[in-house]
Amino acid sequence: GNGQDACRQVRRHKPSLIIMDVAMPSMTGLEAAASLSPDRIAPIILLTAFSEDRMIQEATQAGVLAYLVKPFRSQDLKPAIEIAMARFRELLALESERDELHEQIETRRAVGHAKAILVARHDITEREALRRIQAQGLAMSKTLRQIAEAIILTEDLDRNVKGSV
Repeated sequence: GNGQDACRQVRRHKPSLIIMDVAMPSMTGLEAAASLSPDRIAPIILLTAFSEDRMIQEATQAGVLAYLVKPFRSQDLKPAIEIAMARFRELLALESERDELHEQIETRRAVGHAKAILVARHDITEREALRRIQAQGLAMSKTLRQIAEAIILTEDLDRNVKGSV
């Protein structure tokens, strides 16, 4: 019925594909697409009678993965759906890879900092510091990052206590 209802229905039912018209009351299809796109629920295909460059650019910015200009032929729908679904899978895979890389970077940063703390505190080698972090992680069923962050937190607390005395 309208863009707001479309957003509610999509969030409630989690469809595998979203096809919306641009012209909807209370919230346009472009606004609804922009609202839904960050949630990564499903690929969004926009139907519209408008093919101006500005509208295409707005659809792209809203996260629309396919754009069909009315009137369209039924044979135009299948390729648009398949391409939108493929692009959506690629987008999810890239975001997952990005998140994994970010986690790896943050883990390496935390472990490096924690190793430096252990080296300074216990006069050991970096290799021994890493071994201790790994052993503690195994013993406590925690990730290297969790152990490293605990070491860093402890160091920060010790420094704050010593600084306030």
